[in-house]
Parts: sequence; C-alpha cells; structure tokens
Amino acid sequence: MAHPIERVTILVMDSAGVGEMPDANVYGDQGSNTIANTAKFAKGLKIPNLAKLGLGRLTPIQGVEADPHPIASFGKMAEASPGKDTTTGHWEFAGVILKTPLPLYPLGFPKEILDEFTRQTGLQVLGNKPASGTEIIVELGDEHVRTGSPIVYTSADSVFQMAAHEGVIPLKKLYELSEVARKILDPYGTARVIARPFAGEKGAYARTKNRRDFSLDPPEETVLDRLKAAKVQVTGVGKIRDIYNGKGIGDSVTAKDNTQIADATIDLLDSQKKGLIFSNFVDFDMLWGHRNNAKGYADGLEAFDIRLGQMLQRLDERDVLIITADHGCDPTDVSTDHTREYVPLLVYYGARKEGVDLGIRTSFTDIGQTLADVFGVEKMKNGVSFLPQIRVE
Repeated sequence: MAHPIERVTILVMDSAGVGEMPDANVYGDQGSNTIANTAKFAKGLKIPNLAKLGLGRLTPIQGVEADPHPIASFGKMAEASPGKDTTTGHWEFAGVILKTPLPLYPLGFPKEILDEFTRQTGLQVLGNKPASGTEIIVELGDEHVRTGSPIVYTSADSVFQMAAHEGVIPLKKLYELSEVARKILDPYGTARVIARPFAGEKGAYARTKNRRDFSLDPPEETVLDRLKAAKVQVTGVGKIRDIYNGKGIGDSVTAKDNTQIADATIDLLDSQKKGLIFSNFVDFDMLWGHRNNAKGYADGLEAFDIRLGQMLQRLDERDVLIITADHGCDPTDVSTDHTREYVPLLVYYGARKEGVDLGIRTSFTDIGQTLADVFGVEKMKNGVSFLPQIRVE
C-alpha cells in the first residue's frame, strides 16, 4: 500500500441506528429509524460533515444530501447476534457473535439473586422491576432516602441497575455494592451492573454523571485482546473500558458526556499517532434515546457533527476513521427501549479521495476483522474485512 495505515479511530454514536432490521418485528421495533425519524421530528438536520462522509446514502434523512461522491466509504451493518444490547453490539464489533441472547428480567430479578445480595450486604432493595431510570428515582427516591435501601431496576437490556442518592450511599460504597452484585450475577450471564447515583432534594432528584458500569467478561478472545498482545496501543474513551471489563484495553480516558468524549478524542488524535482510539458517545442513548427526547437527539447530532469536523482536520493519509453505532434507540418510538436497527458504517481513509459503497454487512464483526487485517494480528473466526475494498495501492 502506498500509505500504510498506522492509526484507526472508532467513534460509536451510541444508539444512532439507520432503520429497522428484517427481524425488527420480533422485537416490536417495526418502523424504527433513529436518525431518520429524529431528522423528521426536527424538520431537518444540519450535519454537513456526516453528509459528506456518506450518511445520506444509508437512509433518506431530511436535510441531509445523499452525496453522490462522499469522501468516506459507506454502508450499514446488521447485527448477527440476537438482541439489541450495548454489550452485545460492542462484543460483536470486537469479533464475538452470540448464539443465544443475554438474559433479560422483564419480571424483575429472581428472589435468589436479591436474597444473596441482602445476605452479603445486609441491605434490602427497593423496586426490582423494569423502569425508566429517571422515573424510578421520582417514584422511590423519598423511600430510599428514608430507609437507606438502594433502588434496583432493569430495562429491556441485560442489566442490573442500582440507584442511590450520593448523600445516602456515598459513591465509594455504591461502587462496592455494585461489585458485590456483579459477582452474584456472573453465573447468570447478566451483561452489566450499572451504578446510577443521583442527587438533589425531595421533588427535584436528578442523576449525576458518576455512573459506572461493571460488565461481564466477553465470552471469548476479542480482536482487542489480540491487538493488546501484539503491543498495539488500544485506548478507550468514555465507557469503552467498562463495556469490555478492561479486557484488551491498554489505556482508558474518563469522559462522562459527549463534550468530554469529543475533547478527549481530539486530545488523543493530537498525541497518539499509532494504534486504536475507541470512543463511545453515550449521550445519544442515555440522555436522548432512552428519554424519548427527539429534540435533544437532533441537537446532539448537530453538535457531534461540529466536533467531527475538528477530528477530520487532524487526520492524514495514515488514518482510518470508522463511525458506527451499537444498536438503535429511536426517540420517536412509543417505547424508551433500544430498537433493533441497522447501524451506520462510515469509513474515512485519509489516503482516499472518494469512498466506495460497502453495502449491507451481515455482522458488526466486520469491524473486528478489519482491525485484525490493518494491524496484522491473527484473523478472527467471524467477520469479513473491508480493508481490501478501501485499500489504496
């Protein structure tokens, strides 16, 4: 190759799906299209950088041109694993396809799990049901403050969430309780335990930015493990380290919202000239998708696009930038849950003047296989590399 690739940057626009998958009806997600429906709600989006990368070629998006000559290669990816969970999507990026879905708890957690949690911690719990994270602290916040019992709830994901007021259960203690829950839940295969601290007074409780995820280990070796073993620098930004439980991650940068994540990614583009930079932009999912806040989602897309322009300025002929998502979370949907959608695949390679059509990929693992190809590590058992399609001779 005329210009060897020395650095790959992956930006996960958490939940930014581009249309229902063929099996969306199985999940009750017919009609979902996170980005397009958000654009329709907003009566058009101003995202010129994503447009010139080819986003408009993936699905009709109000206000976004379907650029006939995008500067990035473009396609969309189907999820091969069952489900629509953050963990499932990220594991699949790294080469792992699940045969069976991660366990869900639509009726709350079994008695034996909560009894063991009480036995080990001495604490009873409140809630134990699927709920919106913002609504359940309104419902149970006063009782939590009065009793000191943590609030436990779940969602349509494989997740055990524990909410506590920072003035009642300090952060250090909440994280310790989450680690206890993590060990209890390991044999059940539950994907994540999430500490959900909140603050404020009665009638005005609000979640803080001190969330922390405690994840199940990936069930097999990922491409990140192979990169790390080969001494390729792998840096996670935001919740990437937590999602993989640190496996395959060399360095991790703490960043709690999209602004901080963009700042950290840009700093890394200025300082880390080789290896993999892997960033998850959490606000799309956490703040806007799950809260059915289509206006916030639209504003967030436009803000992300501005920061994307700053990132593009820092790339050269040795860079590949991949923009994708891990699932959908359509903010115009009647539900507040994730949605079973295709995700974007935009691949900017600084040595190319114009991108190519990457088509519809059958698995997110194509990203992991491409990383293995770029960095010369052992091929993954899943996925098809798109490096040959974007290669410049």
